[in-house]
Amino acid sequence: MAFNIMVVDDSVTMRAVIKKTVSMSGVRIGELFEAGNGVEALKILEDEWVDVILSDINMPEMDGLEFVRRLKEDEVLRSVPVVFVTTESSRRRMDEAESIGAAAYVTKPFMPEQIKDVLLDVLQKAYASRMETELSDAAADDDDLDF
Repeated sequence: MAFNIMVVDDSVTMRAVIKKTVSMSGVRIGELFEAGNGVEALKILEDEWVDVILSDINMPEMDGLEFVRRLKEDEVLRSVPVVFVTTESSRRRMDEAESIGAAAYVTKPFMPEQIKDVLLDVLQKAYASRMETELSDAAADDDDLDF
């Protein structure tokens, strides 16, 4: 099973670093989308499905907190987990992110292992039932094989 992932950050360099980290994480990637702010991300989400979003908080036009608030208003998108990857390290900001539904919070600078661990944890929690269904379907298909 491959996951579609979106990286939302106004820094082209940071998007590249996060995308590289995600690519090296061991998570099977379907498509990897990127946006420079919440407005761009919402536009992409009109036509594309993603399984998890890694987003900065401080961005022009629409910051990460407002972006998540908009996601939570949408019946379909509200279930997409969002991981904040940000320089914001104050307890107040972390609490605010949690209160609006962020799945996890990673502060910059980060070690690649942090992104990998958080990404795997969030995907496992969010899609455990999907993964169990696919595993049981695969096992059932194996039972149907005659050699």
